[in-house]
Amino acid sequence: MAVQLPKPINIYETEPGADEAKNADWAIIAAGGSLIAGGLLLLAGYRRAGTLAAASGAALALLDQQDTLRRWWNALPSYIDDVQQVIDQVQGSVENVAEQRAKLRTILDR
Repeated sequence: MAVQLPKPINIYETEPGADEAKNADWAIIAAGGSLIAGGLLLLAGYRRAGTLAAASGAALALLDQQDTLRRWWNALPSYIDDVQQVIDQVQGSVENVAEQRAKLRTILDR
């Protein structure tokens, strides 16, 4: 007869990926701090320093959100196509209104 002993709990053992989560947290904190500092510097009248701090905060935020940025970048061409179609429709409508206005003017000028 064999008795199984329970596995001892190691409180010092880290979860897999715990280091990556800590790094991501630091990136978020650094990005937020830089954005806040940039905003405060801009409000205080230090335009160059504020712009630099805000830009670095935005860059850190983008580094932390690479997957989201990649999805947006891949979706951008379809949004541009949709906007182009809307612009074409508006242009067609404006041309129709101009033609109708010209016809109405010729009728009223008689």
